[in-house]
Amino acid sequence: MHIGPKTKLDELLCAYPFLKDFLIRLDPHFKTLDNPLLRKTLGRVATLGRVAMVGGIELNKLMDDIAAEITRRTGEGVTVEREEQTGIITGSEQRIEALKEIIKDLHKGVDVKTVKQRFLELIRDVAPTEIANMEQRLISEGMPEEEVKRLCDVHVEVFKESLEDKVVPGLPAGHPVHTFMLENRTAEGIVTQIQSLHDIGKGKELLASLLEKLSYINLHYVRKENQLFPILEAHGISGPSKVMWALHDDIRMMMKDVIEKAGKGRVTPLEVKTLLQMVNDMIYKEEHILFPMALETLGDNDWEKVKTGEEEVGFAWIKPIKEWRPSEEPYQEKLPPEKVGSLTLDTGLLTAEQINLLLKHLPVDISFVDEQDKVAYYSQTEDRIFPRSPGIIGRTVQNCHPPKSVHIVNKILEEFKSGRKDSSEFWIQMRGRFIHIRYFAMRDGRGNYRGTLEVSQDVTSIRGLEGQKRLLEWD
Repeated sequence: MHIGPKTKLDELLCAYPFLKDFLIRLDPHFKTLDNPLLRKTLGRVATLGRVAMVGGIELNKLMDDIAAEITRRTGEGVTVEREEQTGIITGSEQRIEALKEIIKDLHKGVDVKTVKQRFLELIRDVAPTEIANMEQRLISEGMPEEEVKRLCDVHVEVFKESLEDKVVPGLPAGHPVHTFMLENRTAEGIVTQIQSLHDIGKGKELLASLLEKLSYINLHYVRKENQLFPILEAHGISGPSKVMWALHDDIRMMMKDVIEKAGKGRVTPLEVKTLLQMVNDMIYKEEHILFPMALETLGDNDWEKVKTGEEEVGFAWIKPIKEWRPSEEPYQEKLPPEKVGSLTLDTGLLTAEQINLLLKHLPVDISFVDEQDKVAYYSQTEDRIFPRSPGIIGRTVQNCHPPKSVHIVNKILEEFKSGRKDSSEFWIQMRGRFIHIRYFAMRDGRGNYRGTLEVSQDVTSIRGLEGQKRLLEWD
């Protein structure tokens, strides 16, 4: 038997199943080997070099320990191809610190080629989780999210060679990541069609049609924001998702601008090329950083939560796939006892079912944020103005808004909590409709702030009313 830094973990576990329990005893990081989905996907491409990196274990020691265990259990002799000591960083914490210093130099304006060479000299391999942790720490240490976003493409360029083999392997149909990747393949197909147009001036109608089709990728982004990001945040990973959300907004703005100009025949080839590059770059970031990192971090229950509510947001181009389910029973959030049964209200008594029906049939969309700034409820009306899904319940309201508007959200909440203001209102025009949005501070009988109520209403038809129509005139 021969093992070395490039030996695949899956090959070892298939030949020697007892190594799974051995590795789990060796280091808690290897508890993920109990996850069948992770074994089936990332386990197939993970080498012993990467296993040592993730566990923060010195590679030569790990290989020696594995060899000794195989010999002890089977009597087989094992030859170990030892790694030469080259100054390459293998400890996870040291690697993250080194990554941070590299990115800080990038942000200071150090030449990309110089920094990339330094990276290659210091670090042999990099895990998606380490990039996520590095971004998280940079943000927590004071680097603005916008600054991290600004050089996000440069970050990926520096790490690209190390990320090339991190493509997510096959996943069962219906798994959220499988669905995301199906949408990515469709998006790539549309991008290729647009790129094949030789003269966008002469083919402006076809270009406009293809761009409109490509714009459905927004559902893909909204599902990430409402379903996947909240679960990652629950595991302490919020910085990278905020950066990615900001990039989503950049794509949305560019998409809107290019579509408007294409409809008028005034879009330039450079603008179209820039948009397509942004879409392709996001696909790369998802499949080489976000999805592998999420698969390493989340368990089956987490993925059930991600899947629950997907259909409420919607899918881009594809039909929902329901086959995948990691457990026999569908995931259901258990309601606390105080929310089950009847409630005595100030002016009546309603069952939980009646309250739910009442809120669902309101002619407005409402959302409630509690005094800890957590989203506690939203009304599931038939045609919501703004998409919501169960993934946002329990999420900090600041994380439910694009980074560029969070400071306004905080200002409104500060005014409400201090008692200086009780309401705030806005109105926008969207897809030919006039939308009225209001926020109300909710206070108890003693005047204590208990949360904020958001009310959104499509008032297009109301603004056009004239004269009067009495009850007796109804037919």
